[in-house]
Amino acid sequence: MHGANRTGRPFTGDFAGILLYQTLHRFGLASAPVSLHGDDGLTLTGCRITNAVKCLPPQNKPDRGEIKQCNRYLKTELNALREEGIILALGTIAHQAVLLALELKQSRYPFGHGARHLLPDGRTLYDSYHCSRYNTQTRRLSPAMFEAVFADITRDLNSD
Repeated sequence: MHGANRTGRPFTGDFAGILLYQTLHRFGLASAPVSLHGDDGLTLTGCRITNAVKCLPPQNKPDRGEIKQCNRYLKTELNALREEGIILALGTIAHQAVLLALELKQSRYPFGHGARHLLPDGRTLYDSYHCSRYNTQTRRLSPAMFEAVFADITRDLNSD
């Protein structure tokens, strides 16, 4: 409601975007540390942001039916990635949606913050707790924890 649906860019205009765009910028993946709106000039380098669902679900948490309904869009976006690409799932819901889109069994790739999963198609799925206000205010996710995942991803990207 206040983020992507209003601004046209995922994680823009909502609390979760603050930590995400600061971290993307710190690791050279975004041209600025703040995303204000879809036409603010911010560009991403070597990465793409998408959502597991394309609408604002009730209570801001999509159910299985909504994830399935939107999954073909996620599948199309994932298919556009290069074969050795890296996918970062922000939270369990995104992790499960990625596996659903790639037709992989959830049990073979359990979610865990900082987990790294080598996928059969050559891509790598990384997991992080979602950078939501709830997770950061309860200290389930700290900026250092979030940055550690990006440091691992950057090492992976640079080892190619």
